[in-house]
Amino acid sequence: MAGFTRDRMAPDPRRRWTPLLLLGLGSLCLALSAMGAHDRLTWVLEVSPILLGVPVLILTRRRFPLTTLAYVLIFVHALVLMVGGHYTYERVPLGFWIERALHLGRNDYDRIGHFAQGFVPAILTREVLLRRSPLVPGKWLFFLVTAVCLAISAAYELFEWGAAVTLGSGADAFLGTQGDPWDTQWDMLTALVGAIVAQLALARVHDRQLRGLGGGNS
Repeated sequence: MAGFTRDRMAPDPRRRWTPLLLLGLGSLCLALSAMGAHDRLTWVLEVSPILLGVPVLILTRRRFPLTTLAYVLIFVHALVLMVGGHYTYERVPLGFWIERALHLGRNDYDRIGHFAQGFVPAILTREVLLRRSPLVPGKWLFFLVTAVCLAISAAYELFEWGAAVTLGSGADAFLGTQGDPWDTQWDMLTALVGAIVAQLALARVHDRQLRGLGGGNS
């Protein structure tokens, strides 16, 4: 690793089958989410990060395998996207339950999605920077990971804007603003919180898994 000292430890055998298991389960869940989706176009837009990202992970699996933590987080994030794509974010039953339980004025499932949009990329960005740059765990790494996650969130908001301009009212379900004029700002703030929480909560676990990577992985 360029910026992370790796202890010589035996590779965890779970790292061999975990990505394959998650890929199989994810493919099944993706197919189920497409069945009876509320709006087919919205489904395609919501799961597009999966359709683009999974082939990249497969192609780089041998050259740059990720930690088990990273793969599991990607899987969970994919599930969040699939559920949102199936129902559309403003109609997800879990969001209605949260709305009633917390006496909110809207279905806030999209906040869960944007929290994940900061939480999961934080670990992925952290992994790439620790393995491919001179950075080491510390303040600069924390800052740069957070900045990258905010940039990803901003790029996604631009993507939503582009979809709205191109598709007009056809993108309403994809945008899911639910009449909130500050939806974009809330989305980015939620992603920011997710990125910070991920680093504070998982840095030690992530560092331990990075040290456990076998030879030739970076």
